[in-house]
Amino acid sequence: MDQFFSQQLTPFLALKSMAMLEGSLRILVIALVAYITIRAILFGLKKFEQILLTWREREDKERIANEKRVKTLTGLVRTICLTLVWVIGIVMSLDQIGLDITPILAGAGIVGLAVGFGAQNLVRDVINGFFMILENQIRVGDVGVVNGTGGLVEAISFRTITLRDLSGTVHIFPNGTVTTLANMTKEWSAYVMEIGVAYKEETDRVVEVMSEVGEDLRNDLKFSKKILEPIEIMGVDAFGESEVVIKARIKTLPIEQWAVGREYRRRLKHAFDREHIEIPFPHRTLVMGEASPPFHVTSSLIPTMSA
Repeated sequence: MDQFFSQQLTPFLALKSMAMLEGSLRILVIALVAYITIRAILFGLKKFEQILLTWREREDKERIANEKRVKTLTGLVRTICLTLVWVIGIVMSLDQIGLDITPILAGAGIVGLAVGFGAQNLVRDVINGFFMILENQIRVGDVGVVNGTGGLVEAISFRTITLRDLSGTVHIFPNGTVTTLANMTKEWSAYVMEIGVAYKEETDRVVEVMSEVGEDLRNDLKFSKKILEPIEIMGVDAFGESEVVIKARIKTLPIEQWAVGREYRRRLKHAFDREHIEIPFPHRTLVMGEASPPFHVTSSLIPTMSA
C-alpha cells in the first residue's frame, strides 16, 4: 500500500517541484528585469540632469541655485519611478508564488481612491510646487510677495513656501493656495523714487542735480558693482498739494535696491541743501468768505499798578 501511494505521489511531487522551480526562475527574472529597469532609469535621469544643468547655465548665472533646483526635480522623478518599479515587481512576484493578487489590487485601488479624496489638497500642493520649482518662479534667498504678504524666502519645498518678513514673522503658504506670486529680486531689481520739490524750483535744475548725485553714487567703489545702469529720471510725474513730483529709477543687482536707494536719498538731501532746493512741507491757505467774515477781536489792558 505504501509503495502504491509512493508511486502515485512521485509524479505529483515532481510536477510541484518543477512548478516551484519555474516560479522561482520567474521571480528571479522579474527581479533581474526590475534591477535593469532601475539602473536604466538612474542612468537616464543622470544624463537628463546633466543636460538640464548645461542648458540652464547659459541662462542662469546663479549656478548653485540652479543646481539645487535641478537636483530637486530629478530626485522627485527618481523617487516616483523607483517606487513604481518596485511595487510592480513585488505584485508580480506574489502572483508567481501562487497568491491571488486580485484582492490586493482591489484593495490598493480602494485605498488609493480614499487617499486621493482625503489628500487632494496635498496632491495639489505637490503638483503646484513641482511646476513652481521647474519654472524657476522663485528661489531661496529671493524677496517675494505671496498672496499680498512680502518677505525673504527662507525655504521652498514641494508643499510649502516659507517667508520671513521685516519684523521677523515667519509666514508659511501651502503651494496649492498661492494665487499671486511676485518675485522682487529675479535677475535684477529696481529702486523707484518719487522726489517732491517746491513749486518755485526749476525742475530742469532739479533733474540735473539728481543726475549728478546718481552718477557720483555709481562711481563710488562701494556701490559701483551693485548699480547696473545709470539712474533713469523719468521727469515730472505729478503735481501734488505742495510739491512737484519727479519720478526716477535705479536698476541694481537683485536684493540690493534698498541699500542703494537709501544711500541715494541721503546724498540727494545733502545736494538739495547745498543747492538751496526746497523739499516742501504741506501748506494751507485759509480764505474767509464774505458771508462769514472773521471776528473782530479787541483787548483792553486794566492798569493794576498805581503811579
